[in-house]
Amino acid sequence: MNPNVISSPLHILNTVFGYPAFRGPQAEVIDTVMSGRDALVLMPTGGGKSLCYQVPALALSGTAIVVSPLIALMQDQVAALRQAGVAAAFLNSTQTGEEAQLVRKQLRAGTLDLLYVAPERLLNADTLSLLRDASINLIAIDEAHCVSQWGHDFRPEYIRLGELGQYFPDIPRIALTATADGTTQQEILYRLGLNNARVFISSFDRPNIRYHIAQNHAGSARDALLRFIRDNHANEAGIVYCLSRKRVEEIAAWLSDQGLTALAYHAGLPATQREQTLRRFLDEDGVIVVATIAFGMGIDKPDVRFVAHLNLPKSIEAYYQETGRAGRDGLPAEAWMRYGLQDVITLRQMMSESNADEAIKRIEQHKLDAMLGLSESTACRRQTLLGYFGEQSTEPCGNCDNCLTPPQMWDATLPARQALSTVHRTGQRFGVNYLIDVLRGKTDERITQLGHDKLSVFGVGHAHTIDIWRGIFRQLIAQGYLSVDTEGFGGLALCERCRPLLRGEESLWLRQITKPVKISRKTRDRPDFVSDEESELWEALRACRKRLATERGVPPYTIFHDASLLDMLHARPTTLDAFTDISGVGAHKRDTYGAAFLSVIAPFVRRTR
Repeated sequence: MNPNVISSPLHILNTVFGYPAFRGPQAEVIDTVMSGRDALVLMPTGGGKSLCYQVPALALSGTAIVVSPLIALMQDQVAALRQAGVAAAFLNSTQTGEEAQLVRKQLRAGTLDLLYVAPERLLNADTLSLLRDASINLIAIDEAHCVSQWGHDFRPEYIRLGELGQYFPDIPRIALTATADGTTQQEILYRLGLNNARVFISSFDRPNIRYHIAQNHAGSARDALLRFIRDNHANEAGIVYCLSRKRVEEIAAWLSDQGLTALAYHAGLPATQREQTLRRFLDEDGVIVVATIAFGMGIDKPDVRFVAHLNLPKSIEAYYQETGRAGRDGLPAEAWMRYGLQDVITLRQMMSESNADEAIKRIEQHKLDAMLGLSESTACRRQTLLGYFGEQSTEPCGNCDNCLTPPQMWDATLPARQALSTVHRTGQRFGVNYLIDVLRGKTDERITQLGHDKLSVFGVGHAHTIDIWRGIFRQLIAQGYLSVDTEGFGGLALCERCRPLLRGEESLWLRQITKPVKISRKTRDRPDFVSDEESELWEALRACRKRLATERGVPPYTIFHDASLLDMLHARPTTLDAFTDISGVGAHKRDTYGAAFLSVIAPFVRRTR
């Protein structure tokens, strides 16, 4: 038994965090770290990664050092821990000299359980000297995928974190992330010097998230987004991702004009505006952030009910990480996406123009192809998604668009040949819009000047709409029949794979291009998991939480998650002992907040008697 153990992990889980038992590999991870061995933990967002280092930090004498990539993330995690009665602090650039000096004094005195530090500050000489003089029980590296150049969120400052093993050879280190394929896992271990680490890989499945992916129709993506939010997530928190800063600002302004609380967030905005947007998103209910991928890593807000994409992400890892910000509390949430052919062209051009090594460019291209494959798949989305991470699911999930509304397929052999032939006969240098004009027999000056109105393919596709032709071209590109000129103006060229199709040696079935079926409910101001009869108490509990959070200057979810409120809604405790049985209620929160919530619940209990 480690002589530094001062309390059992299960006792801490029960009394501090208010949970009855560990989930998945949590207990084994904690035992590994407490025995002095390093660990790499892959666990989905909302799966309880933080407990894997927070519990041993409290169970062992000394202070745990947590490397966190974002100031906002570490501040929120510290706020949440303090609400649970844990002595936690951070060191970052937002503090005054006096505030930072107080934290250093607490660390030297051994009164801190956890100290959160950014990677840049951690490895400067002053901080290293401070840590050498302190009693450190473990080092946790959160968002560890940031160390990998093969990952989706590489941060150069993470590279030096491998030096920690040299500076603190006897201190166990635990690296944690929600997303890393096999290549990224190996680079994390290599870069951080975790040569003898145990690797824990939990299921990547997020069964509470419903996936919807559909293709853009002319001018409909923005309107479809508004319908989706109004019909399914009125007054609920959400994130909308766009590819460009300009698009972010346009969509945020338009949603605001429609009466929604929508705020723009991207790296080009002033730091004060970004900070204000983040604080409103964390502190208020029903705020929608429209953002580039600059927003979101490490966001701890548990009650994000939807994540929407108006453009195709560049990889499945990025998609999984971004959609994983929905439903961290385990309650129902949705991942909704609309994308189009232009997304593919734009992403490939961005990759072509990047300064990355050719090897990295090839990896990025493979990742984009996999993302396209997920988007165009007619199979269960969850099975495809999990399969990418090496996890096999034997049964369809029943909770994605392809399961709920199976896509229709059609024999597209003839129009596909017509499309390929048009690419060939026009010289393999024109973009999709021009090729569709030729196929549909549009007469304009450019087509006439080039003589393409005399081609045998001119007008052969007049029976199909522009949307259908765009869908055909998109799927031909996704399946490797056509390539896109990423260095020019998006011209299409034939790939070797198209030869058998053109020669009539194979047929081709494609997803039928139809307008997406609207999956919605009657607009209402409460979530799906609360019934009409329960809505009054639900709102009363939320109001109580909001009042307490405002008084303390913290986000509401640091008081209690929605999952805890839902447990109160169903259990309706009338005593402090019964209140302790609510999920997420530890001893400190029982003593601090129990009376306030019991007073809210009591009138509703009397009504039912």
